Amino acid sequence: MRIKVITSNEGKMREYGQALGVLGIEVFQGDVPYDEVQADTLEEVVEKGMEELKQKEDSFIIDDSGLFIDRFHGFPGVYSAYALKTLGNEGVLKLMAGERRRSARFECCIGCKLAGQEPFLVSAGCQGEILEEARGAGGFGFDPIFSADGGRSFAELGLEEKNSISHRGRAIAKLAERLAEETGP
Repeated sequence: MRIKVITSNEGKMREYGQALGVLGIEVFQGDVPYDEVQADTLEEVVEKGMEELKQKEDSFIIDDSGLFIDRFHGFPGVYSAYALKTLGNEGVLKLMAGERRRSARFECCIGCKLAGQEPFLVSAGCQGEILEEARGAGGFGFDPIFSADGGRSFAELGLEEKNSISHRGRAIAKLAERLAEETGP
């Protein structure tokens, strides 16, 4: 099976490729433009994107992810891409300077549409904390400032280890299970 992942993010493509490739699912990148609306939840963002994309594409995967910082009542959440672009990791660390409550979570919602089938969503999360400083050269986005184990940042983990615990890795695992059900033996 081949399926298009609609993203311009190379880091996401590596994660999808590694996780789905072992199942014999080939993913390829498609940078198909669509309106990424701002909504209250990741699910709403993905559902609205899927509505537009299913007019253009037969089979595809899209996702939206967010970093939800408890101290800031879930901000940046659905606005994570904007916060990363405007504040960056250093800006988030400045906002968190001196904060004792550093708990946060990553969430990921994936939408999938296969030709001739109804679209579906899967979601997963990963609890952790915002570190005191950025660490690591791997990963992308907020990975250098987020830790799921209180020690290493996501940017310090190898791709396989990160995929086994991350929000997107867990959501992709759910996606793989669902794809296996949808396509049968």
